[in-house]
Amino acid sequence: MANVKPFVSDIENIRRRAREHIDNGAVTDGYRADRETVIKLLNEALATEIVCVLRYKYHYYMAPGIHSQSVKSEFLEHAREEQEHADRIAERITQLDGTPNFNPEGLLSRSHADYVEGTTLVDMIKEDLIAERIAIDSYREIVQYIGDDDPTTRRIMEDILAQEEEHAEDMATLLENLGAKGDAPSAH
Repeated sequence: MANVKPFVSDIENIRRRAREHIDNGAVTDGYRADRETVIKLLNEALATEIVCVLRYKYHYYMAPGIHSQSVKSEFLEHAREEQEHADRIAERITQLDGTPNFNPEGLLSRSHADYVEGTTLVDMIKEDLIAERIAIDSYREIVQYIGDDDPTTRRIMEDILAQEEEHAEDMATLLENLGAKGDAPSAH
């Protein structure tokens, strides 16, 4: 016989708390994370995404060489996706009654990723791959830190993490396709 765990909720108490604490918006008594720490981590992730948008945009406009056209479209797509990440993170910060930090001053010190332009197409791709790898590790740590204390923020960061992994794979594939020196791959 299966041991069925009944779902029991005190709906009246939930309704009462919702009315009493209406000024708290999305943050209810059931929110178990350290809200200030989560907002700080999200603002760091926001800065990381903004720096990545700027780097990808620079690479889009400045990518040199005969092989740059297809790579440029990849840079532009990634810039757009990183902007979407920034928007999702900023929205979550406001839901947690925080203030998203878009101030350019200190942007690089808040960002986990560096802003390195690179001069060759291969350098640019390598810098983007490095930044994606930094985002992957730091976002994974954020997801682990949050755990079950804030399922919504964890899910948002997991979604962004998955896309950062795709971006890293895209950059690794571009590097492989261009060859180590940025020359066209040799036919085997």
